[in-house]
Amino acid sequence: QVQVVESGGGWVQAGGSLRLSCAASGSISRLNAMGWYRQAPGKQRELVATITSGGNTNYADSVKGRFTIARDNAKNTVSLQMNNLKPEDTAVYYCNADVSHNIFQSGRYWGQGTQVTVSS
Repeated sequence: QVQVVESGGGWVQAGGSLRLSCAASGSISRLNAMGWYRQAPGKQRELVATITSGGNTNYADSVKGRFTIARDNAKNTVSLQMNNLKPEDTAVYYCNADVSHNIFQSGRYWGQGTQVTVSS
């Protein structure tokens, strides 16, 4: 069993900043890619940013230059620094962890989500 817990959401005015954090714990032999996704009302969940265990990152075009993803492999945590936030960034943000339990079993796990609201 793996638990993924996010924190750090909230309300901010346009142009402001927020930092999201996520911690994975439980039956983890190896923590592979971690990522942040978001879902706005009436829309599908979309990728925001991902980071591999080696530190390679990938961002949605809409957040490039404004958001930064980082991870601490020793603590099994990932963060998302969000700067110059826009109203269209308003969504529930979800953390995802790609976990290897052993050489035979792996899985992807989601957190419960944290709300980010950006007012204009």
